[in-house]
Amino acid sequence: MKEYLSSLLPRRGFASMKHWLCLFLAAAAVFAVSACRTGADADLPPGFVHVAEAVPDAILEVRYYSTYNFIGDRIRGYERPVPMLTVEAAEALKAVSDELIPMGYRLKIYDAYRPQRAVDHFVEWSKNADDTRMKQYFYPDLDKTVLFPQGYIAAKSGHSRGSTVDLTLFDMRTEKEVDMGGTFDWFGRESHPDWCGNPETKQYTGEFPGKTTPAGRKINEFQFANRMLLRSVMLKHGFKPVDTEWWHFTLADEPYPDTYFDYPVK
Repeated sequence: MKEYLSSLLPRRGFASMKHWLCLFLAAAAVFAVSACRTGADADLPPGFVHVAEAVPDAILEVRYYSTYNFIGDRIRGYERPVPMLTVEAAEALKAVSDELIPMGYRLKIYDAYRPQRAVDHFVEWSKNADDTRMKQYFYPDLDKTVLFPQGYIAAKSGHSRGSTVDLTLFDMRTEKEVDMGGTFDWFGRESHPDWCGNPETKQYTGEFPGKTTPAGRKINEFQFANRMLLRSVMLKHGFKPVDTEWWHFTLADEPYPDTYFDYPVK
């Protein structure tokens, strides 16, 4: 032991000083990495991971951290623009990304885990009939009073269970979002996966419920095909869709099907 400790002590001359400095810097680097990991883990509930770490190719645009959303304010509980998912959902999403990258696409994430306090914020906002700041951007055809009874907003969200993600495709060739014929969080039937086509057969029909399309917002065959591309790859890797939003998918075998978390996003 004495000989080992002596070997760590600096020897005389420039070479020995350089040796000692390298040892010091290496130890400092290990300590810094360890501290960063500990801090990052402290911000995550058990069984969760940051999407940026699990799916490094994904583009992040966390709408509820910004004011560009259907409310017009940062949503309660979003303390940082860092989407989180359960480990199982993140691993499945990584498989989706790995399949799409060679095709020239990246995933763009709008939302993932959503704390219950954020859902409560939605509900409170829905009861304030006077706040319609973002109506023209997200629900121009609907009266705000119908958003809750028609299911656009609910007191509980699958997002709070940690295995649901809202996303689209980003074309690496054009460096733009893929044209889906509609925007994320658009409250209307144009957001339904079966709008102008059959999502089961992936066939474009140009048909839609009713006699007229709202404000001429019929999507074309190319836009429908883009929606189906996202849908097919997500389903292939274990996610299931909903019938009202083309961007919304939940891991079919989610690890916490009955638990609604309220950890802040940070």
